[in-house]
Amino acid sequence: MTGSTEDYAPHPHIGGRTAALRALAAWRAAAPGAPRVVVLTGDAGSGRSRLLTGFLMLCEPEYRKQLPLDAMDPSTVPPELPAPAVPSAEGLTAAQVLWLIADHFGLRATGVQGVYAELAALDEPVTVVVPDVDRAGPVRAADEPARLVREVLAPLAATGTVRLMAEVPRPLAAEVAEGLPPGTAQIIDLDAPEWADPDLLVRYAQAALDPEFGAPELPFTVDPAARLALGAAIGRRAGSPLVVQLAVHCALMAPEGFDPADERFLPTSVGTALDLHARRLGTDSQTLRLLLAPLALAEAEGIPVQLWSRLASAVAGHDMSPAIAGGMLLAGPFVQPVEVPAEAASEGGGEAAGGGEEGAEGDSADGERTLLRLLHPALAEEIRAGLPNVAAAQTQIAMALLEAVPDQDWGKADPYVRDHIAGHTLEAGLLPQLLTDPGLFVHADPVPLRAAVEAVPLEQLGAPARTYLRTAPLLTRTQAPTLLRAALLETAFVEDGLPEYAEAIHGRLGLDLPWQTLWSLPVAGGVSAVTVGSLPGAEGAGATPVAVLVVPPGTPGARPVGAGAGGGESGTTAEGGESGTTAEGGKSETAVLVHHLVQPGLLDDADLDRIVRPSEEERAAAPLGLSRGGDYLRVWNRAEQEVVAALISDTPFTAADLSPDGILLVATKRGAKALRIRAAGPGIAS
Repeated sequence: MTGSTEDYAPHPHIGGRTAALRALAAWRAAAPGAPRVVVLTGDAGSGRSRLLTGFLMLCEPEYRKQLPLDAMDPSTVPPELPAPAVPSAEGLTAAQVLWLIADHFGLRATGVQGVYAELAALDEPVTVVVPDVDRAGPVRAADEPARLVREVLAPLAATGTVRLMAEVPRPLAAEVAEGLPPGTAQIIDLDAPEWADPDLLVRYAQAALDPEFGAPELPFTVDPAARLALGAAIGRRAGSPLVVQLAVHCALMAPEGFDPADERFLPTSVGTALDLHARRLGTDSQTLRLLLAPLALAEAEGIPVQLWSRLASAVAGHDMSPAIAGGMLLAGPFVQPVEVPAEAASEGGGEAAGGGEEGAEGDSADGERTLLRLLHPALAEEIRAGLPNVAAAQTQIAMALLEAVPDQDWGKADPYVRDHIAGHTLEAGLLPQLLTDPGLFVHADPVPLRAAVEAVPLEQLGAPARTYLRTAPLLTRTQAPTLLRAALLETAFVEDGLPEYAEAIHGRLGLDLPWQTLWSLPVAGGVSAVTVGSLPGAEGAGATPVAVLVVPPGTPGARPVGAGAGGGESGTTAEGGESGTTAEGGKSETAVLVHHLVQPGLLDDADLDRIVRPSEEERAAAPLGLSRGGDYLRVWNRAEQEVVAALISDTPFTAADLSPDGILLVATKRGAKALRIRAAGPGIAS
């Protein structure tokens, strides 16, 4: 074995890779001459994840106790130190990985640059290990691994107080170390001669065939001589640990007719593993590849088992259900079933309010759900490379997923369909056409949907998609459940001049929203103070509810007023009290707009002196109260002291007021809007 001696036991999880382990141990020990940054790379299936997992066992105090350290080569065992930060990138955005690191070290930064600045100012170096960079991102076609390397790993590598190790795909490996001083970084490519370990493949194959380690009892597994000979042949021909794994799986899962002496059916690559297994089972390789195509194109953890036949048929262009019904021996060596809780069947989790129908096919009685995925991403790469047109295949899958939505109601859709159809349509080039249904915006998990929408050039997005894109950071930051997503999107659509989309949320989705947005008025420079009031009508006519908005002088339609304009005796403060209208409480020459309270439209000729504001007694007797922070408002029922509506904003609130009959008036740096709080009951202003 390259770089090892026979005097020491190999790492029990890795089985070899002594040269690489020595380099990693030197990095961990900060040995003289060791690099500060290590980039672990290699072909997909080269075993880099296995190597990193085994190394991290040596870095974690509890795992160290379970390893035979005294029997191992001392140069491969790092010193016992506090465990490093290990933010796995799988399924996460670049920003999420960075904030995991910030949280681990207790940083107080509120912005990206602040994180790097705080790290650079630390008195002692910190150690960060980032695995699974190739699996980063909630949407595959959004190319999150490249963003993670450029926006997080490269800046971390350039931060002198950070000792960094990252497992990175070969095309991106050099970018992590680009521009660093000589000797700062080392790239360990497991396929390069100095790091490769051919003997490891033989030992891996022989162990995988051993019944002592879980292999079934077969003639070529129970006979030690036959097992060792077959393992040596597999390891000699295989080009990577993944190919060894596939060769063993194919032999063990379909042993009928397998001749361990016939090396013609032992693969040398991922592609030949597929081809040889299909030929040995008497079918053509194309059938096998078409069976696996939906899994190669899948998002997140995999596709629900009940969708497999539908999607395979869509890609193939003909019914694949007979092949699937009798094809588990054919597909089995390459497929991994994953059992997940039914309510978390998609990445990011689907809330009950937006989930699929209970008892859906594929959900077990104990609330679990079966997803199918390929055994390794390298299999997906091989199958995708063999498709005539990936975008066309994704188009067929997207159409099949749309057809699987019951009554075109996203609230009834399977969680995978609801949360991941955007990823399929993104790769098909069809996502902008999908982004017109408010039901999808409301019910889909905002993490993958946001990632997919952000990957589309802004000029290709229609107005509803732009509204979603503006609102999505708020949805993901707060992990808003379905009902709150619907409410926030409803008000965002009104703000952006898309009332028909807000109406669709109210009328078509069947959700009991906490409010209805009555109007929104953009104001350049924002609104600094607000108050509700009423304008008495002529004799015998009812009063008109109004909103008084304090705006910058020169705002079109506004009237200049003296100091203290805006009704200082009512409204709410930043601390949630019910007196004063501005966030700062200051008074200055300014201007006001008078707007209808419950319908769009300015009242240009309203007499400010005739506007009547609610008395303190009327406010105290109102059924609802209001409290406020910088980026949230809460409306609560005075009798039960329960919050009945919570409004959050991506722009800090500058002022707010609540009428006694339940109309919430809100101001930000963008303008003002009014919301009818549903809990106020039918007797509200109209």
